[in-house]
Amino acid sequence: MKTTLRFLLFVCFVAAVQFCFAQARSPREVRPDVSNKALITKTAPPITGESKAPAADSAALHKLADDYYNWRNENYPVASSEAGLHTWDNRLTDYSAAKIAERAQHVRKLLDQVRATKIEKWTKDDRIDWLLFRAQLEEVDFGERVLKLEQTNPLTYVNECSSAIFSLLKKEYDTPRNRALSAAARFKAMPGLFAEAEKNLQKPVRLYAQLAIQSARNIDPLFKESTAPLAKDLSEAERADFEKSRDGALAAIHGFADRLEKKLPRMVDFAPMGEANYNYYLKHVLLLPLNAVQVEMLGRAELARYRALEALLPDPSMADPNPERAKSVPPDQEAFLKAYESREAEMIDFLKSHQLITLPDYLGKFEIRQLPEAFKPTSPGGFMNPPGVYDKDPVGFFFIPTYNPKSKNFYLRAAIEDPRPILGHEGIPGHFMQLSIANHLPNEIRRQNQNGVFVEGWALYGEEMLMRTGLYPEGSAAQGQILRLSRYRAARIGVDVNLHTGKWTFEQAVNYFMEAGGLDREAAEGEAAGAATQPTQKIWYITGKWQIMNLLGKYYDKMGANFRLGQFHDDLVKNGSLPVSIIEWILLDDPSAIEAVLK
Repeated sequence: MKTTLRFLLFVCFVAAVQFCFAQARSPREVRPDVSNKALITKTAPPITGESKAPAADSAALHKLADDYYNWRNENYPVASSEAGLHTWDNRLTDYSAAKIAERAQHVRKLLDQVRATKIEKWTKDDRIDWLLFRAQLEEVDFGERVLKLEQTNPLTYVNECSSAIFSLLKKEYDTPRNRALSAAARFKAMPGLFAEAEKNLQKPVRLYAQLAIQSARNIDPLFKESTAPLAKDLSEAERADFEKSRDGALAAIHGFADRLEKKLPRMVDFAPMGEANYNYYLKHVLLLPLNAVQVEMLGRAELARYRALEALLPDPSMADPNPERAKSVPPDQEAFLKAYESREAEMIDFLKSHQLITLPDYLGKFEIRQLPEAFKPTSPGGFMNPPGVYDKDPVGFFFIPTYNPKSKNFYLRAAIEDPRPILGHEGIPGHFMQLSIANHLPNEIRRQNQNGVFVEGWALYGEEMLMRTGLYPEGSAAQGQILRLSRYRAARIGVDVNLHTGKWTFEQAVNYFMEAGGLDREAAEGEAAGAATQPTQKIWYITGKWQIMNLLGKYYDKMGANFRLGQFHDDLVKNGSLPVSIIEWILLDDPSAIEAVLK
């Protein structure tokens, strides 16, 4: 999640999985389709008092949603594997032009059906489910109608192959032999996938192609060393077939990268979606009551605040992580991972002793693992891999960069000096805990909804909440990290909005991350690449945190003497990963935020 959870540069793939299997992201400039003008301007009916919807209407909506999730899972088998559903582990997504068009038509038809539903007399809960399901479909339709990922972004195909194998490795959900056979089947399908990619990529973007080339050329260890343990129980003939298929897949991926490299001079550098489309996405997909101009202003205000708070530290240099200040520096990678993971226990004890949130009994283990080389270009700080929505295994992972005590990478320096701020964001009470709770919702539409603004907003809110409730001493390195992390998350907003509305170049984005965000160049380039490959993702953190803080103030005023911070946190996260505009309606019975969205 944090430079989560969902391209082969794994942050982008994780987001694709976690956000409804459908983050169709590409930078192609597209003006709103005039043929869809009625669809673009149509809003939900105004919110009125409670009425009682016929049970059949609500049941029909949920049946429609269930059918859609089943269809989606089968049509995106790699994403299904990643989410813990292993029914189609031996398949890749079909990227033939006919199948892409068929999927787009299916979603458009379903979206039209949902938009046309008469919900004026439905209950609040049923209206919420309708809004959430519509937003899920809007996201997929936006990708096909506006972004056209398959035509512009070569990462789509490299990611598919990388994640196809990674999703079989990360958990021991089946025997090594069965997983090896699934891997072999996917290896065999990869040359055909890249043949389709060559046909589809009519307007590839240079930035995305460069990232795809980097990823493709770093994929060998994932396919070779990482899969070797799976093949130990194969027969001699099966092993030979496995290795032949794997080598064929690698040849296809490297050939794809070589051909992309030759075409780079003819590709456009970067093509933004434009402000109108950006605003459409904020409103119809994220259900956010802000437009691009307002979001960018929020980013500038928060950036100014956190830069100033850094300056007000007794020693402002504490905001820039320095391993030399650490009490001890781990001697090697293994010691580094153990030291990182060991700090989780003290954070859990703090949460419990201060009654800041209720930890459910079903929470699994949260592990720290090394970041695969192939995933570094847009994930310089690593990424979170929470339990999938279909996972039976509750374990989650945070992947961190290869240990190097001399590294200039911000995230590595921070992890050596004090890993708790990032650990709290990724683990408990952050993504791992919050998404684990969301996975247990009984309402399937809400369980499937993973609004990025809430997910990242909650994790970022948790960083500062732990600081202000006393976990980190005043003037400490951890406190300095909190301020720097919020500072560069605020800088992310300016990068995201200005890149995708066409006001900035990629180099301007990198420079802004260094100057305004306080990042080193390596981290800044990775952050900018992540912003470019996943429109709006970088606004989620500060925007979501701001919404949650706003909600906290209203909740406090409503509860008065009965207010308890831990109860607010429990009430907040028990609803899953819903837009804050919806949660405010649920918790306070205040529809003003969602009404602003629906205008």
